Amino acid sequence: MIQLLFLVLFVEGAIAFLLLIKIGPLRELVIKSLDQMKMGKGPATVKTIAGTMSVILLSNLMSIVKIQNKGAKLGTMSPMDQVLWRTHLLEASLMGVVLFLGFIIDRMHHYLRKLINLRGNAGSSKEELEQLQKERTELKEKEDKASKEIKQLQEKLSSVSERLKKAETESKEKEKKLETAETHVTALQKQSAELLLEYDRLLEDNQKLQSQILGQTKT
Repeated sequence: MIQLLFLVLFVEGAIAFLLLIKIGPLRELVIKSLDQMKMGKGPATVKTIAGTMSVILLSNLMSIVKIQNKGAKLGTMSPMDQVLWRTHLLEASLMGVVLFLGFIIDRMHHYLRKLINLRGNAGSSKEELEQLQKERTELKEKEDKASKEIKQLQEKLSSVSERLKKAETESKEKEKKLETAETHVTALQKQSAELLLEYDRLLEDNQKLQSQILGQTKT
């Protein structure tokens, strides 16, 4: 029993050492082995073994107490009782250490697995962050390009607005010139009409004068 406990204690110590210190792929191998042990019927088996060892540990402690009480009553312990007392004490100590190391290994495995998951999530989060930064850079470049295009369009719009204002000014000036020309043409037409009337009147007077001159000549 004691040799078996020493063997278990040695195995647990080696497992705890490999979990504490990373030596090549040994830590990953130990973690995967513990993962497999915690799958299926593994946890129930481990709990059964731990319960059995706890019962044996309690039995050893009770035996130690009985031997001590017996020695106290007799005033001294016999050599046989001393051997039994030391044997039970050694077994109890080894079982206590084995159970304690088992609990430590279970907690170490739990937190290492959680740490690995956190690192994995951190890695994926880092990739997502890099992707977001890349997308942000692309968006910023597109935004700068769009800003330049908007600035160019604003400059073109400003130029077109200036041309439009200039064209409106020229159009107003031409309209004024056209109104002036129309007024001048109207005045000329009016003057031409008056001249035609005067010409017709003078022509009529001329004909009358010619008729009077011809009449005087015949008499």
